Amino acid sequence: MRLLVYNIRYGTGAGAGFHFPVPFGGYLRHTDENLENITAFIKSYRPDVVGLIEVDSGSFRSRKLNQASVIGRALGHYHIFESKYGSSSVIGKLPIVNKQVNAFLTREKIKTQKFHYFRKGMKRLVIELELENLTIFLVHLSLKFRHRHGQLFDLYKIIKDVKKPRIVVGDFNPLWGDDEIELFLAASGLQSANTKDLPTHPSYAPKRELDFVLHSPEIRITRFETPQVLFSDHLPLLCDFKVAHPT
Repeated sequence: MRLLVYNIRYGTGAGAGFHFPVPFGGYLRHTDENLENITAFIKSYRPDVVGLIEVDSGSFRSRKLNQASVIGRALGHYHIFESKYGSSSVIGKLPIVNKQVNAFLTREKIKTQKFHYFRKGMKRLVIELELENLTIFLVHLSLKFRHRHGQLFDLYKIIKDVKKPRIVVGDFNPLWGDDEIELFLAASGLQSANTKDLPTHPSYAPKRELDFVLHSPEIRITRFETPQVLFSDHLPLLCDFKVAHPT
């Protein structure tokens, strides 16, 4: 199977122009052209499953279109999405912000889908996607170390009793270094597919490994890359893998 994980920054782009004429002004621009580039890039790799972080589900900048739906239609994939903030979040009710979601796209048959929420942090969503032979989780952890630490504990509790082979993907934001997730890996038994510690942020000159594909031992990675594209401030992750069948 082929998995592609990408923090697309709501399709708003990257580079110095993102901060013109005011800092972070790019968040308020229309995303049509860049979304076409992102869609064409994803489609060119023909992934079986796509995990998308920072997706616009229909604000003015995407011209009321759900970016997950647009990309999903282009790929011929099913799509599921949910708000990153939770129904009780005040910030999640603000204009534009209330359209900020994470999403899965897949050509595979979806057996079940669940939405979990961390107890702390602004970004709280965990999407659980159960397929025929494995279960995949998508996360976007907090920028605050204290909140990330608690979220990793919550994430362990969410995944620990899953019987199928597991993959956990997303933007973990380990701003203090990837040692932040070592205890989570030890407790969960997961391994990083990025064995060379390839950095993913910022995309124009990557220095930090913020995005991860973590997998259980039954999953064998056959290919891992960070394609060098500049449609977001993050690089995407491309991962081919095989799932061992029970003996």
